[in-house]
Amino acid sequence: MTTLKTTPAQRSDGHLARSLGHGQMAMIAMGSALGTGLFLGSGEAIGYAGPGAILSFGIGAIIAATIALAMGEMASRHPVRGGFGTLAARYLSPYWGFLSRWLYWFVTVAVTGTELVACATYLAYWFPDVEVWMGIVLFAAIIVGINLASVGSFGVIEFALSSIKVIAVLVFILIGAFLVFIGPPAQGAPGLTELAADGGFLPMGWTSVWVALSVVMFSFGGIELLSITAAEAKDPAKSIRTAARTTIVRLAFFYVLSIGIVLALVPWREAASTGQDVATSPFVTVFDRIGIPGAASLTNLIVLIAALSAANANLYAGSRILHSLASDRLAPRAAKRTTARGVPVVGIAASTLGIVVAAGLALSGVGGVFGYMMSLVVFAVVAVWLLILITYIAFRRSRIEGATFRMPGGVVSAVIGIVGLLAVFATVFVRESMQIAAMVGVPAVLLATVLWFAVGRRRMDPAEVDEAFDEAESMR
Repeated sequence: MTTLKTTPAQRSDGHLARSLGHGQMAMIAMGSALGTGLFLGSGEAIGYAGPGAILSFGIGAIIAATIALAMGEMASRHPVRGGFGTLAARYLSPYWGFLSRWLYWFVTVAVTGTELVACATYLAYWFPDVEVWMGIVLFAAIIVGINLASVGSFGVIEFALSSIKVIAVLVFILIGAFLVFIGPPAQGAPGLTELAADGGFLPMGWTSVWVALSVVMFSFGGIELLSITAAEAKDPAKSIRTAARTTIVRLAFFYVLSIGIVLALVPWREAASTGQDVATSPFVTVFDRIGIPGAASLTNLIVLIAALSAANANLYAGSRILHSLASDRLAPRAAKRTTARGVPVVGIAASTLGIVVAAGLALSGVGGVFGYMMSLVVFAVVAVWLLILITYIAFRRSRIEGATFRMPGGVVSAVIGIVGLLAVFATVFVRESMQIAAMVGVPAVLLATVLWFAVGRRRMDPAEVDEAFDEAESMR
């Protein structure tokens, strides 16, 4: 196996640096997925399903596993720039490659803004007089600075940020389990009685588990970064195999156990937040309620770091997907340019659009910004995930050899994932915020389609896609 090197001259002419190890790749994906969806958005899921949100997160983890493993199998064989979008162009059609990449760029832009809204919200826990838009601008400066460093430096910083929150979640689970089953000194252990104390485990019925899925899937957004980072991996085959397997196991473990502990310690109505911006995370509420000195502030710091890490990872992803589009002449050519360190600086600048929108909405005083942006992300990312699984089915039917691992169940697992994602889409009929998201998302897809047939298909050169695959072959 060989590792392809790039010179500074090559990188400044549009080549990305290959500097990421498999630990960094896994942590970048964790950095995106283990963020606001768990620490803040979980409150909205609890509001819809009560303790049944635990089932929603479990089902969401199964759906996410099919996407992560499908991507991992394809990317281990083809570690191409543009990830799943370039794969869709090869195995489906150039149109689907175009659409999936632009949709995903839209996702990363929206997620970056959403996560920074959360950061500013957490900051208000200590400094209630600081305006949300000011917090957004402060944290935006931090992540833009990190992304403008070399990809190696970015990988190190993101690894550190993700490690902090991974360790924090583990500690939360251990402390929470102690409080649930043993209890604080001089107090009895609550056990699991709280899970059925107010209307039972499913106070709103089984339908609520389905509705909550539309919130839960936001939590798993970011797993597709395994595919995007492949083009900058030192050893793609090994790194993707390791990262795909470990990331989804960690996420499922963290989400299900963490939410279970929150609901065992705090009445579900207290932990819930149905569609409104909230001042604190359910995780902070746990320690506020049981009165452990300083623990709530420490937890708030950790969830702030988690959101900052997720915003950082999504700004990275957006800049890389825009770079791949420019490389295929489907975005302005300027977005292909990189610095001598292999950083797509124009792509980073363009991908701050979500930050600008989030700050503008916060400045205007519009309420419910977090909830609406989260629904918009869910709508778009589910569309991208559907295309990933459809691409995977085409990939398996082509019988291409050379993948370093296989998704258990293969095409059958992919079909199960597709059914689950269609069920998430169906919540548009019962959730107002999803309906608003569809009012933005559907026209965006139609606009992208018009642009493809008007401009894109004439500019798309199949040789550019072939070049990406040839480059990937030299990396394996």
